[in-house]
Amino acid sequence: MTSILNPRLIGVAVIAIAFLAAPLLVEGQPYLLRIVTTAAIYAIAAYGMNIILGLTGQLSLAHGAFFGVGAYIVGLATTDHDWSFWSSFAVAVLVTTVLGYASGLIALRTQGAYFAIFTMALGFLIYIIVIRWESVTHAHSGVSGIKLPENIGPLDFSDPVVLYYLVLVFLAGAAYTTHAILRSSAGRSLVAIRTSEDLAKSIGVNVGVSKQLAYTASAGTAGLAGGLFATLNGFIGADSASIDLTFQFLLFLLIGGMGTVMGPIVGSVLVAFLFELLQDLESYRFIVLGPIIVLLVIFAPRGIVGYLNEFLASRRRRGRGSPPEDEGRRSAPETTAPAGSAATTREGVR
Repeated sequence: MTSILNPRLIGVAVIAIAFLAAPLLVEGQPYLLRIVTTAAIYAIAAYGMNIILGLTGQLSLAHGAFFGVGAYIVGLATTDHDWSFWSSFAVAVLVTTVLGYASGLIALRTQGAYFAIFTMALGFLIYIIVIRWESVTHAHSGVSGIKLPENIGPLDFSDPVVLYYLVLVFLAGAAYTTHAILRSSAGRSLVAIRTSEDLAKSIGVNVGVSKQLAYTASAGTAGLAGGLFATLNGFIGADSASIDLTFQFLLFLLIGGMGTVMGPIVGSVLVAFLFELLQDLESYRFIVLGPIIVLLVIFAPRGIVGYLNEFLASRRRRGRGSPPEDEGRRSAPETTAPAGSAATTREGVR
């Protein structure tokens, strides 16, 4: 009975039901459905960044560029070369994964700020290629007329609701994969690397291989999200590969909670609707977001989901009736451990 009433499981169930029921809640308002679908795609990309940053502690500033590569491959293949969406989508995921692996071989030789600077340079390089290689990418004119996914049996993806549920399947897969990683020995290895690479090496973790796999998976996930973004919009431009997207994904993680399972979803949906509310003040919306981020950093540095996890953990400790001095000794590692660490995952982060 206790596990059934677990507040974390209830929270996950509420979010899942809300996403499943979204087409009914916004019935007759296709624009709102498009916003929710876009937020779900951005959440998938944020899950990719969560692997390399939230779990491993490596800030990759090329994430938006990988997103753009996936979008452009789907866009160009389906328009200029008349490929089907599904074949273009598979190639987009494959190419971004390979590109992530190849660039990771060089980028991961650096650490800390140097890694962030290298990946930022890589992101700018990809962006420059997009805006300068006009004969291939169409540069500033963009790519229009991108195909929708071909029907699968009775599923007609020209229906926005059906396309939404397709995106939702990939979002659920990204969330479950993050949960599985956190529960696995591989996830504990990544968290150990984030905590201290020297400590991770001392307990037998192959730091180089673990970081390489995390970076590669992060790039592939971004490419997958980019491919879905291209088919949803039917048009992509150079801003689909800009460095601004990277910081937008980072914003989702900061607000939702890095290293958590539900953080990317919560952050993406909240920011997407906040941007929508502030669309008339687009040039000034970060004036509103700025104080919110500052307050989160001060009062909830692990994001909304991380804060809720800590709150539930403290309530559970009080419910066990632990003596104050014992509670203090036991709670210290959990309240200071990064999201997704061994202490947190044993509690069942959601």
